[in-house]
Amino acid sequence: MSEDEANGDEEPADEPDERETADEEPETDAAETEEEAEDQADEEAESDEDGTEEESESAEDTEDEADTDDEADAEDEKDLDEDANELEAIRGQLAAFETQIEEFEAELEAAETEDDLDEVEPKLEAFHEELEALEIPEPPEEDEDADEDEDVVHPEEELQDRYDEIEDDLDDLEDDLEDQRGPYAEDVIGEINGVSGTITGTRWTIEGEEELIDPVEAFVAEANDLLGASVSVPDDLEPTECAELREDVPDEDEGVPERLAATLEDVTDAVEDAGLDPDEDAETIAALLEATDDLEDGVDDATEWTDLKVREQLRREGFYDVLDHVKDFPPEWHALKVHEKRGNVEMILLALDSLGSDFMEEHCMEALERMGPKEAIDAMLQKANRRDTHAMSILGKIGSDEERVVDALLDYVDSNIQLQRPAFRALGEIGAEDAVQPIAEELATNDEPAVRSNAARSLGLIGDTRAIKPLSDVLEDDDADRVRASAAWALNQIGTKEALEVVADYADDRAYLVQAEAERADLEPAA
Repeated sequence: MSEDEANGDEEPADEPDERETADEEPETDAAETEEEAEDQADEEAESDEDGTEEESESAEDTEDEADTDDEADAEDEKDLDEDANELEAIRGQLAAFETQIEEFEAELEAAETEDDLDEVEPKLEAFHEELEALEIPEPPEEDEDADEDEDVVHPEEELQDRYDEIEDDLDDLEDDLEDQRGPYAEDVIGEINGVSGTITGTRWTIEGEEELIDPVEAFVAEANDLLGASVSVPDDLEPTECAELREDVPDEDEGVPERLAATLEDVTDAVEDAGLDPDEDAETIAALLEATDDLEDGVDDATEWTDLKVREQLRREGFYDVLDHVKDFPPEWHALKVHEKRGNVEMILLALDSLGSDFMEEHCMEALERMGPKEAIDAMLQKANRRDTHAMSILGKIGSDEERVVDALLDYVDSNIQLQRPAFRALGEIGAEDAVQPIAEELATNDEPAVRSNAARSLGLIGDTRAIKPLSDVLEDDDADRVRASAAWALNQIGTKEALEVVADYADDRAYLVQAEAERADLEPAA
């Protein structure tokens, strides 16, 4: 070992030259940097090319949009021009129509004969068709953003107003034309027939029939003078009391009104035979119409039956004839009691129809309910159709199973409880078999125990065996004992072996009334 080695002064091994390394690294970095710069330059070039293309495309799109907007504006301007031209054409048509209206007015004013009017009428008809063919455009819809206070009147609205005025003027002209026509002989005949219908269609008092004779005689005399006719009024006209009461008239054509109507018919025949011309005989026709007006006034002044006070009507009808003295007040009540005892249904119905007091109406209805007369069916149906429960009850007492009666009561089967109860009862009393199904439905489905109970009793009164099953179901399942008791009662009313056996099984029922009905069920055959 050398001394140097022993002293630790060993000579270091060869190491790379730091300067050489340092010199080599920059050369490598520079090369990489040049490559990166070239790549970046390429990317930027590509980006510039893409941007140029996008700008080009955007410019082309903008040019296309501009072209489209220009085309749309051109179309809008064209449409506006067409609309303006159309409105201007309509203005011209309306102006021509207004001129024609003035011409028609002048022609009508100058018309003196029927022939003149015949010339104007087809012109008005043709004009009407032309006017209807013209259509006014609808105004544009209002802009929602427009100021509400701003009152904008569109030209279409102005044109429509002018059109409406022309249309109104045309209607007035057509009315004026009709007013200028006539009068005709047919007008006279129509007026006479109208008065004749009043004479025969009105119930007159005795004095009223007497009062009809004078105006008819005066009219006939005037018509004879104007027409040179020889119509005469019968000289044996005598009003009778039976005619006033509309009874015991031997012949419908023998009453005073009928004979006067026959006389007026002779006058209408004379008018037809005269062949009156509306132009040449205008004065005669006018005079006949004036005479007809006088006849109508005279007939209107005659005393009708309805002109009498109610008590006077009843007196003339004989309502008070049963009274030797007045025991009760008012006397109508006393007379009503007597008529009920004597079975005078017509007099009771007369009082019901004539007397307006609730007091007398109640007593009339009670009398009819006690009597149950078939003569009262029509009057009671009218009231029942107006929801009168008392009338329904009376129909039940009458017991008629006419289809119209049953149908009227069936209308209330599914109504409210106040109307159902009397309807159920009446249908039961009538024995209406057509009511079994709808009443059974109410029994099964109605929520009101009172309704179900009434339905069960109605089915029992009807007595149809089809009701046994729904009544048995209710007796077994219903929660309300009153309903179950009614079902048991109904089954007893039906009375067949099947029905009685169902009831008899409930002798130990929780409800006393059901037990009672079960005990009442007699299964032993009658001796």
